[in-house]
Amino acid sequence: MFKTFGGPEVLEYGEMAAPVIGPDEILVRMKAIGLNFADIYRRKGNYHLAGEPPYILGYEGAGTVEEVGGNVRDISKGDRIAFADVAYANAELVAVPIEKAIPLPESISFADGASVLLQGLTAHYLTKDSYSVKKNDVVLVHAVAGGVGQLLVQIINLLGGRVIGLTSSEEKAAAARKSGASKVFLYKDDWKQQVLAETNGRGVDVVYESVGSTLPDSFTVTRIGGTVVFYGMAGGDPTPVDPRMLMDTSKTLTGGDLWNVLTSREERIKRSKELFQWMSEGHIKVAEPTVFALQDGQEAHRYLESRESTGKILLIP
Repeated sequence: MFKTFGGPEVLEYGEMAAPVIGPDEILVRMKAIGLNFADIYRRKGNYHLAGEPPYILGYEGAGTVEEVGGNVRDISKGDRIAFADVAYANAELVAVPIEKAIPLPESISFADGASVLLQGLTAHYLTKDSYSVKKNDVVLVHAVAGGVGQLLVQIINLLGGRVIGLTSSEEKAAAARKSGASKVFLYKDDWKQQVLAETNGRGVDVVYESVGSTLPDSFTVTRIGGTVVFYGMAGGDPTPVDPRMLMDTSKTLTGGDLWNVLTSREERIKRSKELFQWMSEGHIKVAEPTVFALQDGQEAHRYLESRESTGKILLIP
């Protein structure tokens, strides 16, 4: 928890009263909690937080049901549950609204459940909804060694596409190649020229753009009639896009946000079911997470902010 916005040093570990669940909620004893950049933005005060301090971070995790509200019918004590968007998850006990509770199959570990939902469901909608990846599509993935990036690579390959990745270091490039990227180029090099050369001057069919500041470059390496999917701004705000450029090149710019997709419990369960099936069948492998004890939250935040990590960071109560 934290009482004031700031750096990792504002985070504290201590005792609070257990949440009291409502009739449409379940109480989950957490086994693993996913750490995300959204937690850092909230700690710094960049994202709006409801209520008054002390604030509790955390939105993603997995655990077992401890208690069930009076209106809940299809979940019982002891069931395995995961979620992607429930507040105050950095705790031993979390009140989870029934509409956000996703059944976690026995074949998926708590660690994998807490690692994959936010990033995995993002990669799922990007490849199914924002742009439907087809056989033989050539796809450029920004930040390819990140959590979403590595899952995108595997899903694109599963759907018959081929991935060209972009990343910042040779070490991260190796991680991306291990995930299945056919080519990986570094941001410090002339990657636009390299991507165009790799596609014989044609350009890629689609770019998954999560950096923001590279948006104009993404259009440069997209083929006539191709698509750029904009879903993140890790490197800063993009410059405005000229609609005449889109008209002249027949290119498409589309945006993506997970919360416009996860609009009901049915959607959450349907999409996560497909994701878990791909994992159970071995089509998608979740990179080994870096694990911190929940009480070492400051250290975990520093590690995520250092951008040294290539896989998921988990907090274990």
